[in-house]
Amino acid sequence: MTDAPVQSTAPLAIVMISLNETHNMRAVLENISSLAQEVFLVDSFSSDDTVSIAEEFDVHVVQRKFTGFGDQWNFAMKELPITSPWTMKLDPDERITPELTTAIRSALAAPSCDGYTLDRRLWFMGAAMPVKQRILRLWRTGTCQFSDVLVNEHPLVDGKIGHLTGILEHHDSPDLHHWFDKQNRYSTAEARTAFEGRALAATPRLLGTALERRMSLKRAYRHIPFRHVLMFLYCWLLLGAWRSGRPGLIWSRLRATVFRMREDKLYEMRRLGAAYDNHTRAEHRRRK
Repeated sequence: MTDAPVQSTAPLAIVMISLNETHNMRAVLENISSLAQEVFLVDSFSSDDTVSIAEEFDVHVVQRKFTGFGDQWNFAMKELPITSPWTMKLDPDERITPELTTAIRSALAAPSCDGYTLDRRLWFMGAAMPVKQRILRLWRTGTCQFSDVLVNEHPLVDGKIGHLTGILEHHDSPDLHHWFDKQNRYSTAEARTAFEGRALAATPRLLGTALERRMSLKRAYRHIPFRHVLMFLYCWLLLGAWRSGRPGLIWSRLRATVFRMREDKLYEMRRLGAAYDNHTRAEHRRRK
């Protein structure tokens, strides 16, 4: 019996950023091992085995202090020694399905665009959710910069944008404890963004692009009556989370809770007259 031929890697560099991702690192690197010819990791001085696992797979690791997602990704795009003609952003909690792998190989073999979007599907509490998001993740190397924001950064690519078939799986968190920790950090960054009057990921425009419309809704959200109930119903009914049963119900409730957390933290910052983030809170505890 003849062994199946080993497929060569695509002309692609995959870039990730990380902080304490031991629970994801081995799985994500095994997932992309036959696809990318280069893999880079910008790590924010993890205290677990994230870096040692990455080094097992010959990943090019750079450690850099984290100040915000946009800043970290712009550093990666400008400073990493990427030689591949194409670059892909990947998070450690994401997995590329075989169908998407095939689509990436085909697109890069005969590219007709300067960047490509794909569909990312959410997994929550071990269940595949009927919740998808179209995101830009693949571009010609050197053509991308990121919105300079604390959280929820977006790649900005000039040129023609196409779309790839297949699914990128987003395994959000290994458990609810981890999920709450992550959302606590993100909601603090969102509140700080609003408190300091920082720019959003894009200019809010009701009749603009999908991203601009989303930013318009984000800016107006706190003025909408019954907004948290409406957010739950949007997730539960319109996004179709009800199809996943109880995990979908829990996710819908928690999404509304995260929006409430952002508002409450923003109110607290305004009441105290000062913003805070995870670093300043940790430093305050150390000094006490």
